[in-house]
Amino acid sequence: MNPRNVRNDRSPRRRNRGLLALAVLALALPFGARAGIQEGTISWYGSQFHDRPTASGELFNKRDLTMAHPTLPFGTKVRVTNLRNGRSVVVRVNDRGPFIGHRIADLSQAAASLLGMLGKGVARARIEILGDDEYTASN
Repeated sequence: MNPRNVRNDRSPRRRNRGLLALAVLALALPFGARAGIQEGTISWYGSQFHDRPTASGELFNKRDLTMAHPTLPFGTKVRVTNLRNGRSVVVRVNDRGPFIGHRIADLSQAAASLLGMLGKGVARARIEILGDDEYTASN
């Protein structure tokens, strides 16, 4: 048998399926066992970025209830809960980040204020993706 006619297990089709599976796994892992929930360190940003374009193209407003997240689609509604004091706020993803360490999100100054984390600058938090019906019920 001619070795050129033997199909290689490392064919482009097989590699593409493997890469797709790896990409799906990488996006799902940060949210843990319960789909749509992530816990970790969050931070906030404010005046230094006010009125500057975000990754979504809209201007950042430190008074809006918004959030930067590395992978969630723009427009996603998320409930963020400060695990230290139990306060929570619903925000909308409109930017990419954070770009410091292992932080999972950057909140606007207004959202950080409602969570009681302005002074410390960072907090342990839970992020829960909300469906449209959950978002309208919480506002």
